Amino acid sequence: QVQLAESGGGLAQPGGSLTLTCAVSGGTSDLDRYTMAWFRSAPGKGREFVAAIEWGTSKTRITNSVKGRFSISRDSAEKTVTLQMNSLKLEDTAVYSCAASRSLWTLQTTTSTYGDWGQGTQVTVSL
Repeated sequence: QVQLAESGGGLAQPGGSLTLTCAVSGGTSDLDRYTMAWFRSAPGKGREFVAAIEWGTSKTRITNSVKGRFSISRDSAEKTVTLQMNSLKLEDTAVYSCAASRSLWTLQTTTSTYGDWGQGTQVTVSL
C-alpha cells in the first residue's frame, strides 16, 4: 500500500498548460511492481481513465481523448508521477486523481484495478 498526494491543479485558459504531480510515499520499496495512473471526474460524469505508466519499465498508456496533448512520466529518485497537460480544452475540466495498482495486469483503465488513491486536485479550463 502506498499513499498518494496530488498537486499542481488550478485554472488555465483553453490552449494552456498545467503540470500535475503525484507524490508517492509509504510502501515504496517495490514500486517497480506498480502501475501508476491518472483518472479524472468531471461534474455529472463517472471517473474516467486518463493515463497510466508502469513504474519499472516506463511503458505508458494514454486515453485517445488526450493523446498528443497529455503525457505521463515518473521520477524514481523523487518518487513522483507527473501528468503534463498541454493544449487544454474546456472539456478537460475535472478533478484529477492519482491511483496505484499492484495488479499483474498492468496499465489497466478500470478503477477497480487500483487500490490506492489520492484526494484529487481540481483542474479548471475556462475562458
